[in-house]
Amino acid sequence: MVKSTRLYARAVCTGYRRSRHTQRENQSLIKIEGVRSSDDAKWYLGKRLVYSYRAKTLKSGKKVNGTKNLIGKVIGTHGATGTVRGKFNSNLPSQAIGRLVKVMLYPHRP
Repeated sequence: MVKSTRLYARAVCTGYRRSRHTQRENQSLIKIEGVRSSDDAKWYLGKRLVYSYRAKTLKSGKKVNGTKNLIGKVIGTHGATGTVRGKFNSNLPSQAIGRLVKVMLYPHRP
């Protein structure tokens, strides 16, 4: 029997980085499954983030359902509970809040 191994950790987008009066949509807060402290979250710094969604695309006049990916990066920790900050090439849409984000376990820094 072949044991399958995942190359990613499951995570959820919990919202945008914000203060009392200002919301910064260019940084998303990501809660990684199984990470409970800021020290655990530091291991994920620099890792790639992938948000996948289904999109309708047009090919030669026909609508085709396909998946698209938004690629990002873990840029820092947020708070003491293991939440990390992520920055995506294109900002995450508000529909991504509460949805699955994959944290790729590469690149690995020694």
